[in-house]
Amino acid sequence: MTVRVVLADDQPLVRAALQMVITDAEGIEVAGEAGNGAEAFALAEALRPDVVVMDIRMPGTDGIEATRRITEQLDGTHVIVLTTFDDDDYVYGALRAGAAGFLVKDMALDDILAAVRIVAAGDGLIAPAVTRRLIRDFAARPPGTGRRRELTGITDREREVLTLVAGGLSNTEIAQTLFISVATAKTYVTRLLSKLGARDRVQLVIIAYETGLVRASG
Repeated sequence: MTVRVVLADDQPLVRAALQMVITDAEGIEVAGEAGNGAEAFALAEALRPDVVVMDIRMPGTDGIEATRRITEQLDGTHVIVLTTFDDDDYVYGALRAGAAGFLVKDMALDDILAAVRIVAAGDGLIAPAVTRRLIRDFAARPPGTGRRRELTGITDREREVLTLVAGGLSNTEIAQTLFISVATAKTYVTRLLSKLGARDRVQLVIIAYETGLVRASG
């Protein structure tokens, strides 16, 4: 099954580099390109791609608003936000808008391709560098800032797993840490998604920090 991708970035060179790599990748194809958020939404609505690789800072409609429109209105289309290190203030907004992935532009192109496949399969991920910045953002907020929710209806073991998910661990790494099978780790994550009403692992990370289950140290 071929993963169909729309590239949204106001820099033609960035789109050209991604298109070149995707063209050579097995099982992924570029379905269209957009230079701003409005074009990205229009293309996504017309083409219904599996993944939109979305820049944040674009003229007119930015990537956050375009992400919100896509995730709210187009079932089956996932958004990966691509950013640079000076876009820290936009991380939380993009995730809250429904982005399934958040990557940085200086990542290896092969890693970006891997992310496209992961998100197309219905999972979510955040680049480690972005995760660290997200953690610092939560740590810098005064107590009680933002939406709070209680973690109810989950077991102690599930809390353990949620803590590890918030640390960016994969199912394999969770299994190794807790001395359980990968299948069991996957089952725990699936239960957490259901119980907490989360769409993917990215939302589980947000929930873990919003509830105060996990906090940055230092």
